[in-house]
Amino acid sequence: MNRRPLLPSRLPVDGYVLALLGTVGLAALLPASGTAARIAGATATGAVALLFFLYGARLSTREALDGLRHWRLHLTVLGCTFLVFPLLGLAARGLVPGILTPQLYGGFLFLCLVPSTIQSSIAFTSIARGNVPAAICAGSFSSLAGIVLTPLLAAALLGGRTGGPSADALLRIVLQLLVPFLAGQLLRPWVCGFLVRRKKVLGYVDRGSILLVVYTAFSQGMVAGIWHLVTPGRLALLLAAEAVLLALMLALTWYGAGRLGFGRADRIAIQFAGSKKSLAAGLPMASVLFGAHASLAVLPLMLFHQMQLMVCAVLARRRARDPEEPAAGPAAPAGAPAALPG
Repeated sequence: MNRRPLLPSRLPVDGYVLALLGTVGLAALLPASGTAARIAGATATGAVALLFFLYGARLSTREALDGLRHWRLHLTVLGCTFLVFPLLGLAARGLVPGILTPQLYGGFLFLCLVPSTIQSSIAFTSIARGNVPAAICAGSFSSLAGIVLTPLLAAALLGGRTGGPSADALLRIVLQLLVPFLAGQLLRPWVCGFLVRRKKVLGYVDRGSILLVVYTAFSQGMVAGIWHLVTPGRLALLLAAEAVLLALMLALTWYGAGRLGFGRADRIAIQFAGSKKSLAAGLPMASVLFGAHASLAVLPLMLFHQMQLMVCAVLARRRARDPEEPAAGPAAPAGAPAALPG
């Protein structure tokens, strides 16, 4: 007799999201300005570079290349993340100005450009009895591709909107994100052991760095006086638009993967990896791309992050009760790259 897996009885309210909201509240009450703002900005710049150095040092190039053996699944997830999502984001332009303000639409479109998550995709794929190694690889490839694709897509689709990316912003992306990432890859043979031994401490460094980025971005927004553009009614409409976006992606990834001939386990991995967006990757990128406008740019992403956790927790429990069926397609690689924060 099969036992149902032990699952959480309540919807997950991500503790880190609560910390992010607390950081936003702190920036609203005590925004950094003047010399404090310059110090916070310089520290946040260094923190972002450190984050991407650690991302590069953690990702095993050899295992990532080994994972390409399951290339159809990974291309499907990448297509969902960097093609279907952006197309839906562009289609949402019709919601301006009736539902979304131009500033909120810029953040909504940016949300559609960031890479997929890793940790939550793996967790929900595991709960739903899906292909966990494939979810690990797909999320890692998405994060790696996003370092290049997200800034390029943002430059192409967001240039000229809400203080969108410029040539200078793209240069900062290269210097603050790509160069540290490549440095981490080059130094990985020498620093990997150190990082593994201090994994827990470095987790706090990751999250603390992102909290600093959020505080700096929202402080800039408060000083610039942009928060009068966001009303409770607009936030409710933004949440409704994001709920529709998430529902569409969950349906497209599940039924589309079925039409492409993937088996149940692979469809679960595609659905959970292809329908999510990474808060950890998106926040540092937004701080570099948008500068003083970053607070409104990341607001839709923060809301979408919590929504995807709650909805996918329910969906994973439902998928766990599905009957077993033979897996289709090539087997997932035995080795999988180390996960990046997502």
